[in-house]
Amino acid sequence: MLAKPPTSCKAWLGFSVRVRQRPVTMAVSMLELVDVHKHLGDKLVLHPLDLEVPAGKTLVVLGPSGCGKSTMIRLMNGLLRPDSGAVYFDGEMLLVNNVAPVRRRMGYVIQGGGLFPHLTARQNMTLVARHLGHDASAMAKRVEELRKLTSFPGDGLDRYPRELSGGQRQRVSLMRALFLDPELLLLDEPLGALDPMIRSELQDDLRRIFWELGKTVVLVTHDLSEAAFFADDVVLMRDGVVVQRGPLVDLLQDPADAFVTRFVNAQRTDWMGGAQR
Repeated sequence: MLAKPPTSCKAWLGFSVRVRQRPVTMAVSMLELVDVHKHLGDKLVLHPLDLEVPAGKTLVVLGPSGCGKSTMIRLMNGLLRPDSGAVYFDGEMLLVNNVAPVRRRMGYVIQGGGLFPHLTARQNMTLVARHLGHDASAMAKRVEELRKLTSFPGDGLDRYPRELSGGQRQRVSLMRALFLDPELLLLDEPLGALDPMIRSELQDDLRRIFWELGKTVVLVTHDLSEAAFFADDVVLMRDGVVVQRGPLVDLLQDPADAFVTRFVNAQRTDWMGGAQR
């Protein structure tokens, strides 16, 4: 097992924040959105959006509610199609005829877990693999690998979602997302519905897992402290466009406009608490 990722503590704007230090890697794009526009009903939700996600990095997408974060992540995994523009995964454009196999190369976790209530934790985890006809012994081995990786209790595997805590349900959702060993993880506010103590524990576990597996990760949140904890790079959105992208320190020291400053200052008190961990 790899050592826990190192962090350094620096002070900006009068408070401290942990900054993760990762080995330098080639910034090859795993995912790319090119001139993407998207309407939901009569509302233009994204316009225009250009975004590259480097392989092996954790990109955190920030922004207030309704700014288009969740719509963007659904475009990334093909659950939504752009009205115009294109989405590329590993150099391949997502189209109707290839989205299913491409999506199996991605893991997707949503707020609340999104588990099927009539299936046990084990059955939720193995659902796609069983559908694809994977070997039973190989699936059992993978279940145990992921159980250990996520610190999930062995006696919880045959429980139903209603019998699990909120944190345990999110661990099952993460194990399901990791089951086919995807190259990309997409997480849409996965910790937003959890109480602070459980959320803190899962943040620690998630960062360790990202580090150990070396996956490309896109994590959507509205929480600046969560971005500080996870991000190699940060995107801040407003009204369907990217306002600023770069290292988190750039949002603090060199904001692109007044909105960036307001967004940071609105969370400053919360971040002071979260960043001291």
